[in-house]
Amino acid sequence: MEKQSLMAHNNLVRAGVMGGNDGILSVAGIIVGVAGAGQSLGAIMLSGFAGTLAGMVSMAMGEFVSVRSSHDAQEKARHSQELALKNNYDEEFNFVKEKYRADGISEELATQATEEMMKKDPLETTVRERHGFSLKSQVSAGGAALVSFVTFPTGAALPMAFMAVASPNLRIMATFLAVLIALLITGYLAAVVNGANRTKGAIRNLLSGILTMVVTFLIGSLFK
Repeated sequence: MEKQSLMAHNNLVRAGVMGGNDGILSVAGIIVGVAGAGQSLGAIMLSGFAGTLAGMVSMAMGEFVSVRSSHDAQEKARHSQELALKNNYDEEFNFVKEKYRADGISEELATQATEEMMKKDPLETTVRERHGFSLKSQVSAGGAALVSFVTFPTGAALPMAFMAVASPNLRIMATFLAVLIALLITGYLAAVVNGANRTKGAIRNLLSGILTMVVTFLIGSLFK
């Protein structure tokens, strides 16, 4: 139960980090583009606010649909393996054992390991080996949606705040620099949560931010 709670917690943390990151990146792209078009601060803030509202709903619904789809796939796998274990236990046992042998484990040790795993939790074992996920790693679809709904505007507030308080001739540059620093942090945190390379994650996030803001600024400049 503690392991399941930890997995669910980590998935919610992931949703939160990604929600905040997308809020920073998406809204920064919008307001830098509008600023590049030479619009007033009021127009810039209005576009940022509209983008924030749209992003909140989009991220929340995206998380909800994604998690629900994952749940549906997991339930289908669960049902399939329950039937397989009931109707052909030996075949499932041999499948797991051969998977272990394919990893270089000897016949004796593979048999012993399979016996222990199948005795402890045959459903979890066969789902993991056949489908590549754990039945204990489920996360609440509503929880993920709520976390994204809250963290997206939290992230979006950063570029809007810098755009609002900076002097008119420094608005774009101040927002640009603040967003890049924030994206380095969220990219690093996302890599920590996902178990990826932290340096690569931070740099990849930084480059995506640079590309987004440069492209939207140039497009906005065309309408100046």
